[in-house]
Amino acid sequence: MRIAVTGASGFIGGAIATALADDGHRVVGYGRRPVGWSHPSGTYRVWDLARGPLREPDRVDAVVHCAGLSDPWAGFERALLANRGGTRSVVRTFPGRRIVHVSTSAVYDAASASVQVAEDARMPERHLSAYAATKALAEAELGGRDAVILRPHLVYGPGDPALLRRLLAGIRGGRLLLPAAAEVPHALTHIDNLVDAVRRAAIPFGPRGTFNVTDASPVLLSDAIGELLERRRVEARIVGIPTPAALRIAHALERTARLTGTRPVLTRDTVSRLGYERTFDLAAAREHLDYRPRETSFEGAEHW
Repeated sequence: MRIAVTGASGFIGGAIATALADDGHRVVGYGRRPVGWSHPSGTYRVWDLARGPLREPDRVDAVVHCAGLSDPWAGFERALLANRGGTRSVVRTFPGRRIVHVSTSAVYDAASASVQVAEDARMPERHLSAYAATKALAEAELGGRDAVILRPHLVYGPGDPALLRRLLAGIRGGRLLLPAAAEVPHALTHIDNLVDAVRRAAIPFGPRGTFNVTDASPVLLSDAIGELLERRRVEARIVGIPTPAALRIAHALERTARLTGTRPVLTRDTVSRLGYERTFDLAAAREHLDYRPRETSFEGAEHW
């Protein structure tokens, strides 16, 4: 097939574009960066989706939409333009084409634990971040179309510098302070599992709908973080702070940041997502996409 991948200059989009090209598909990768994704069987084009549709789009059979603004502290208007506006640009550029929209578990209610949440869970009236709110609005742009919406949680794997960088930034004096000491179940999403879900979803006129996408089984977040740090030979001990206390601290930091025009070192959205259980029902993906994910693995993390 001929497949377009937006956000190809980023971690998730780049991994998906490469995997699809390796499968033998003709891939056009789109990104905002002048120099981005490359592959012998692919083409890279610069496209800032926030600026609107392409005037001369490539002819494709399907689109995998990965582009978006994930900054939890981004202003609402900026996030809206990138996430909902970017999705509108994709829909208008490729009318009638199969769209696989890589969304996020952040659209679910972050104010309490997510325990085996299914896709039909009631959406919160108010999200804790503009990112979550605008990703939910972006999903609404795909109603009635030949589309699949995938909701992964905490995507990790080779090529992702962000997870380790965030962890290292939080280490002080050999201690890593985390809500609830990260002793909470989380269903992470290895990039290979997400790629597999995309492969199964990209078939034109195949099953439509919204699907949770994670690894096969939840793990304790503390175990996952500990293994990752150990494999990277980083010595740090996880120290816990009660999640309610961490939320109060984050709220105070957010208020100060708004007054001073700075960026908070911690947000309520981040605390809530780490300090409560985040597990998701995979029954729909297993049944309709024949999704068969592998277990969480940090094999090879020494070289990420």
